[in-house]
Amino acid sequence: MPPSTTLLALLEQEPAYGYTLKRRYDEHFGFGHRLAFGQVYAALSSFDRNGYAEVIGVDSDGGPSRKRYRITPEGSTVVERWIATPEPASSYTSSTLFAKVSVALMSGRAANDVLAIQRQAHLERMRALTKRRRTAETAELLALTFELNHLDADLRWIEEAGLRLADLKRVVLDA
Repeated sequence: MPPSTTLLALLEQEPAYGYTLKRRYDEHFGFGHRLAFGQVYAALSSFDRNGYAEVIGVDSDGGPSRKRYRITPEGSTVVERWIATPEPASSYTSSTLFAKVSVALMSGRAANDVLAIQRQAHLERMRALTKRRRTAETAELLALTFELNHLDADLRWIEEAGLRLADLKRVVLDA
């Protein structure tokens, strides 16, 4: 999920300060992946520069200045397009794991070790996510389920890749 577009969508709900947007993002989408303040303020600066949001006030309250932003009609159009556009399916050829296995085979390293290490990392992550599911509320539960399903698909690929290493080795060495 692109954090900047998500921040813009959160700004669509009501005008806010950068700190408020970060808190909302982390609360709704930051399950284990909190945004850095720098990302938030860089996004707000970009929104302002591109006409997607505008500063509607500056408060200091005796401390550093804080800018309050609101979304513009152009920004709402960006959010609408983003929501309506399907996410692209990723290509297997851009997979880092696929590249590691191929490079291991090309260089004479043990590709089955690469797969075994990745399998173990996936299983550990799945155990941690499954444990978190027991106490998760609906939004986090859906996010955890999404990740678990992707890990499960990766594990199926790892299993199949392990069965085809000899064939893959011939292909990558002949290329």
